[in-house]
Amino acid sequence: MRPDKRQAVLRGALRVFARDGYSRASVDAIAKESEVSTRTLYNHFADKADLFRQVIQASAGEAARDQIAIIERHFHKVTDLQEDLTAFGRAMSAQQGHAEHFALVRQINAELTHIPAEAIEAWQETGPRKVRRELASRLEALGFRDPRRAAVHLMVLTMTGDPSISGSRPDDEDIAAGVRVLLHGHDVEDNRRRKDARARR
Repeated sequence: MRPDKRQAVLRGALRVFARDGYSRASVDAIAKESEVSTRTLYNHFADKADLFRQVIQASAGEAARDQIAIIERHFHKVTDLQEDLTAFGRAMSAQQGHAEHFALVRQINAELTHIPAEAIEAWQETGPRKVRRELASRLEALGFRDPRRAAVHLMVLTMTGDPSISGSRPDDEDIAAGVRVLLHGHDVEDNRRRKDARARR
């Protein structure tokens, strides 16, 4: 399959999986959306599970690339933890694009037990874990003693809106408050002062 045709199939399959979920999506619907025959699909993908794994892996990789770009931009030079982490949280919360990917993620969460474990692992490793590892490495450099957990907390505190409203996002005040909770809970300023004191000895 030509690279351009393969990309068309992956995009078509993403639209169908994001709309219908894994269980309800059919290979026939995916073939129609991608403008190829079902025979062509089966010639290049072992089955629906294989296609889904490759779709979520490709989609998660693209979303992760853009999120890591935001991390790199905002952690390039941090001078004020509260202010700079708040700006980062706002940028992550306000990011545009990848609507179909995040619709697919919602579908995954809704039918987690029906999706092949290999697909879940591919998604997590290519997307969320990769982003968290990058964020954790930046937080470690800023003095967080448990950067892996801090990365999770930062994402939750600045990207999660009202849990009673599906798909809601936090406002600027919520994000700023989330950063204050993060810094207080992880004692970052105290950690940095102790580190500086040890360095002066």
